[in-house]
Amino acid sequence: MNKTNPNVDFYFKKADKWKEEFKTLRSIVLDCPLSEELKWGHPCYTFQKTNIVLMHGFKEYCALMFCKGALLKDPEGILKKPGESTQGARRMEFTNVREIVEAESILKAYIQEAIEAEKKGLEVTYKRNPEPVPAELRKQFAAVPALRTAFGALTPGRQRGYILHFSAAKQSKTRESRIQKCMRRILQGKGMND
Repeated sequence: MNKTNPNVDFYFKKADKWKEEFKTLRSIVLDCPLSEELKWGHPCYTFQKTNIVLMHGFKEYCALMFCKGALLKDPEGILKKPGESTQGARRMEFTNVREIVEAESILKAYIQEAIEAEKKGLEVTYKRNPEPVPAELRKQFAAVPALRTAFGALTPGRQRGYILHFSAAKQSKTRESRIQKCMRRILQGKGMND
């Protein structure tokens, strides 16, 4: 078993709801050739400094999120997309320790498959800006060239997050308002949730 990382211990100590489930998941994951790190405030398990799986606790379940889960074969049909617009990540959800213990061999097999995909250098094929840029945002780009430059400098995921946020509004007025509220963050090079 790999060593636990003391920088991650606080996450497990502060956990209220999923304490035993996290403990069980942690021991299973660390039984694989992964290193434990803290990223985005969550336990992250890496192989040669590349993210393989993250641990999360939600209201109704806890989960292991495979960063490149779309590459996994998923013969058990248990991987879920975290959100409608998610392209690469997939997660396994658990509601109790028994489910985790029963799925231990499956978990290890999926983790090993994710490691093998990383060793082979496999990458998820992401759609680049599949959503059209709203007219209101294009109008702001013309009015504020620095906004176009700053938006272009954002990662594709951050750009997509903004486009989805702006496009979700049904009325043009609301889209314009959302763009105005987010302009400063974009100009600072920040994403929606940074």
